[in-house]
Amino acid sequence: MLKTKIKQGKSGIVLYGLTPPKISLSHDEAKEIALRQLSRLDGIKIDGLVVYDLQDESNRNSSNRTFEFVRTINPEIYAKDYLQNRYEAVIYKAVGNYDRDEFKDFLLTYNSAISVFVGASSANDTPKLSLNEAYKMKKEIANSLTLGGICIPERHMKKHNEDLRVASKRLKGCEFFITQAVYDIETAKRFLDDFTALGIKNTPIIFTFTPCGNEKTLEFMQWLGISISELSKRRIFDSNDPLENSVKLSLDMFEFLYKYGQTKGVSVGANVESISTRKVEIEASIKLLKGIISIVENDSLENTKSKIQSASKFDE
Repeated sequence: MLKTKIKQGKSGIVLYGLTPPKISLSHDEAKEIALRQLSRLDGIKIDGLVVYDLQDESNRNSSNRTFEFVRTINPEIYAKDYLQNRYEAVIYKAVGNYDRDEFKDFLLTYNSAISVFVGASSANDTPKLSLNEAYKMKKEIANSLTLGGICIPERHMKKHNEDLRVASKRLKGCEFFITQAVYDIETAKRFLDDFTALGIKNTPIIFTFTPCGNEKTLEFMQWLGISISELSKRRIFDSNDPLENSVKLSLDMFEFLYKYGQTKGVSVGANVESISTRKVEIEASIKLLKGIISIVENDSLENTKSKIQSASKFDE
């Protein structure tokens, strides 16, 4: 179970991220989208889903938004009524979208859920509820809720305190963290180094990976604040198949971070998403997901073989 793996601080947690459909769609239209999303995951051994709660981030960035912001179905409703709780779900809650009564209702109804609370995207926002208020309400109302937090490794390169922010959120009840999409391996590695130095145990860091197949997707990723190194850009776009190269790059980055985390004593997992509605990029995200699962399974198999070989020495 996902909740058990989180509480035990297991490495190799693998999640798949979904954005609910537009709230303006009919029930039948949204249901059809949910069935398509679930069908893509048939036979794939994931630990759970991440169901996002979108917020308008225009105040964070003065540039024009690449893709128009639209309101979507509440993530907990989408997971329950449309995805039929087929998988354990990590429910994102952009807490600034809700007033105290609305958020209290969520906590009371989903007291045993797994949820990531997301704060305001910008200091210029005027949220209905602050992140710290949400943490306090969770502690008072929903002690059984498994709480996760957001981690942004690229922010660590600018402010050099993302490890301390994560530690602070850990003290406020967060048991695991999901990062923004990773396309700068050095930034992610630096964060792991500094986080490790704090000695915080049993706290999975789940890195997010998303395929990027064209310039428009790249533009949107950068608009969202995702740091994409020049080396990564060249590796993706200096080729005849940028999408395939982005999948290979993400697999390389995950394998490095996963194994590097093991050497540092930090539990590393993966969340795969597609921020695009383009069919080819969604299909690429499934290919990436399968590749990451294969890395985790092969590593587990190798560790098992190693333990058996070590044990057999005592029988000689």
